[in-house]
Amino acid sequence: MARLLVLRAAPYRHSSHLCAATLVLSPSQHHHFASFPAPPPFAARRTLPSPLRVPIRAVESSPGPTKEEQEPSPAASEAQEQLSPAVPAFEVEELGWGTQLAVKLRMLVAPPWQRVRKGSVLNMKLRGEISDQLKTRFSSGLSLPQICDNFVKAAYDPRISGIYLHIEPLRCGWAKVDEIRRHIVDFKKSGKFVVGYMPVCGEKEYYLACACGELYAPPSAYVALFGLTVGQTFLRGVLEKVGIEPEIQRIGKYKSAGDQLARKSMSNEVREMLATLLDNIYGNWLETISSTHGKKKEEIEGFINSGVYQVARLKEEGWITDLLYDDEVMTLLKERVGQKDKKSLRMVDYSKYSRVSKQTLGLQGGGEQIAIIRASGSITRTRSPLSAPGSGIIAEQFIEKIRTVRESEKYKAVILRIDSPGGDALASDLMWREIRLLANSKPVVASMSDVAASGGYYMAMAAPVIVAEKLTLTGSIGVVTGKFCLQKLYERIDFNKEILSKGLYAELNVADQRPLRPDEAELFEKSAQNAYALFRDKAAMSRSMSVDQMETVAQGRVWSGHDAISRGLVDSVGGLSQALAIAKQKANIPKDKKIQLVEVSKPSPSLPEILSGIGGSLLGVDRAVKGVLQDMTALSGVQARMDGILFENLGDMSGENQLLLLIKDIMNYFD
Repeated sequence: MARLLVLRAAPYRHSSHLCAATLVLSPSQHHHFASFPAPPPFAARRTLPSPLRVPIRAVESSPGPTKEEQEPSPAASEAQEQLSPAVPAFEVEELGWGTQLAVKLRMLVAPPWQRVRKGSVLNMKLRGEISDQLKTRFSSGLSLPQICDNFVKAAYDPRISGIYLHIEPLRCGWAKVDEIRRHIVDFKKSGKFVVGYMPVCGEKEYYLACACGELYAPPSAYVALFGLTVGQTFLRGVLEKVGIEPEIQRIGKYKSAGDQLARKSMSNEVREMLATLLDNIYGNWLETISSTHGKKKEEIEGFINSGVYQVARLKEEGWITDLLYDDEVMTLLKERVGQKDKKSLRMVDYSKYSRVSKQTLGLQGGGEQIAIIRASGSITRTRSPLSAPGSGIIAEQFIEKIRTVRESEKYKAVILRIDSPGGDALASDLMWREIRLLANSKPVVASMSDVAASGGYYMAMAAPVIVAEKLTLTGSIGVVTGKFCLQKLYERIDFNKEILSKGLYAELNVADQRPLRPDEAELFEKSAQNAYALFRDKAAMSRSMSVDQMETVAQGRVWSGHDAISRGLVDSVGGLSQALAIAKQKANIPKDKKIQLVEVSKPSPSLPEILSGIGGSLLGVDRAVKGVLQDMTALSGVQARMDGILFENLGDMSGENQLLLLIKDIMNYFD
């Protein structure tokens, strides 16, 4: 019976969802061969000097569309030019002698956890999920801002000779991969080496790894470069077998989350949307790899279509530098940095180096302050008892931060960093209102990470300027409303439920033991139509478009960041540094003037977080089950949610697979 109660609380229990389909886009593995130089002979290698240098990061300008892509309108082009301030290319600036002396003194008195031996190599292992939030020392997993900060710090840290990257299967979106790749390219301009090691070669892994100066793989490396796929799962048949009938109202022809429950096959509209997204991702992959290696896109595509599964072929075609085991690469690096003792390579790992202060290295900016507020995960209005610290966007807490920043005079501008598929529609609207008020008092720029769709886009559209990566998933302005009818399931298990009510529609939200009456179904649909109209009209107003114009790009459709520009949903393509340049421009801060970027959402370790981290390791708590339970308890009321177009490897456990396993367990239970 406990399982039944869990299922009844599932996502579509009379909720209006502004969400997209649950899909798995699987980088089946496309890697374009880059011609990597053979490693120089040991005698030619030397220890690179490590002067105290400050990398001045260039803001990535918005790339123009390729011939195959739709050209933006003249108005969009003009707006994009205004929002892409000219900035100097990445260069290294020598620190003054006074600053150099101060840095040396800080290093001498630095606490033990910030000390690094001279001639060390920064070793970062990039694998699994990558969060857009800052992490505390008690949190597990990787943090994108801390990864990027480590590249910047290492570029001028005189104690760091270079970076050794272990790149393994990644479970994050392409936008985060692009951000990390950009930092690899910038780091190489500091004059230090960056060497990659890739035991498993997939599309994302190679896309990132080929930016390294040298790339190695073990002779036994797994390689699967076959192409990209997109898929959608359908549960209608499974639900029928257990006696569950979903009652779905979909508003927006591209809104596909309801299709997963109500249909047994993909609709033509959803097929069109997914094909376009797949073309964007595959085209960008081909373009980036061919550009990196100086080859034609046709050559790269031809190589992929030959079916690449042998790592030796990567070596033969120049896609990797050599076939070496990890210990052999570290021996090579010992020679590179001039370490002559018999000890292991001097390395500092990601976790320890993340604790090295920017101030210790003379990187801490001064002068004007710009606040950055990070918003990652599903949106809820209040904290759930099952919510883990930092597990999502809690509107009441987020609003407190917004008001604090608005009332403070020390912040000259604000960057709102969003990585969210959405969630509670009311919570999204309340945050939209506060962001609008904030934008009335100081410049606000929204910067999108992997996804800012539905409720995530609801938040972003409150900012006057929106910046997204080329492959950010955004838009998804639409509604799906649904509930479960469990009549057949109840009959099967001999479960009875009776309700006494007053009011014609009193049972609309609670009667799951019978189908909706015709008048109830009509009201259900009108409610969904109203929720969609409110979202669409507010989006039109926020983006200075007519309702008719917004209707053509809404309808629940998910857009890539690049395509969203020509549709008026996004203003500029780039990462956090692009958003920062625009924020400085809007705040009338000279582009060459240093500023202090203040993390308003910086986490502090709490006792529950510490205990939960320790307990999770000791007790082996199933994170998937906890996540399912948390989502089910949170999904009450109207939702502005994109239920997750996921771009990941086939072997990863996605949300729909977890649901399938849950349903399978229930079916077995009653057999």
